[in-house]
Amino acid sequence: MAEYKVLLVDDEEEFVSALSERLMLRGIEVDSALNGEEALARLAQREFEVVILDVLMPGLGGLEVLKQIKSTHPNTQVILLTGHGSTKEGIEGMRLGAFDYLIKPVDIEDMLEKMKEAAKTVGTS
Repeated sequence: MAEYKVLLVDDEEEFVSALSERLMLRGIEVDSALNGEEALARLAQREFEVVILDVLMPGLGGLEVLKQIKSTHPNTQVILLTGHGSTKEGIEGMRLGAFDYLIKPVDIEDMLEKMKEAAKTVGTS
């Protein structure tokens, strides 16, 4: 059984598919969503310890999704993915309650370490 459940949220379908597969191979339970609305629907159906959330998505953006997650699931840890070397959204996201942020292209080992750290804090606050 997986130690924790992760929800991947990114509008890049190939990225989500490849990352999901890599995480599952490491024994992590993974679900995915391709937009913010779908992510919130998944969270309404089941609990996740960690959400990996892209900041820039069409429709409901990552920071708005983060606000809603923190409002309805305050114990769920969110790690933001920012692109194009921009840290501004990541810093803003942390101010809004994100656990941390990573810059794309993301190193899988860095992401795994952040996910593990985030999952450890769930239920301890």
